[in-house]
Amino acid sequence: MHKLIASALLAAASLTSTASPALADSPVDRGTIWLDGVQVRTLLPPSAFPNEGRDGFYRVPGTGGVAAVGPGSGDYHGGAWKVFDVTWSVAPYPLTSAGAVLAAAAAGKVTITRNASADFRCPIQP
Repeated sequence: MHKLIASALLAAASLTSTASPALADSPVDRGTIWLDGVQVRTLLPPSAFPNEGRDGFYRVPGTGGVAAVGPGSGDYHGGAWKVFDVTWSVAPYPLTSAGAVLAAAAAGKVTITRNASADFRCPIQP
């Protein structure tokens, strides 16, 4: 019994040590992202899905992740995120919806750049 417990603890420690670097670079901030102005929970950890994203996901400095679609939307594909990096050309302020990100881009306040190598899978919890 003691060997089983020790083995389980060793396995958990191994997983934690290998998962931490990936989570440090995660586009998901503490298990939540923004969707239409509301923070929603995600199912962690995100997994890499390079060049395969289908649902728009904006990485906004100072705000965190912003999803373009979510559960209940006809365009939601289960969190197969197509990553776009947002760069500010003005002082940052919160952008909490895809509409706000696109409006800021149209106003010249941000630049949006596709980052296909950063695509990932992380479903939103309904």
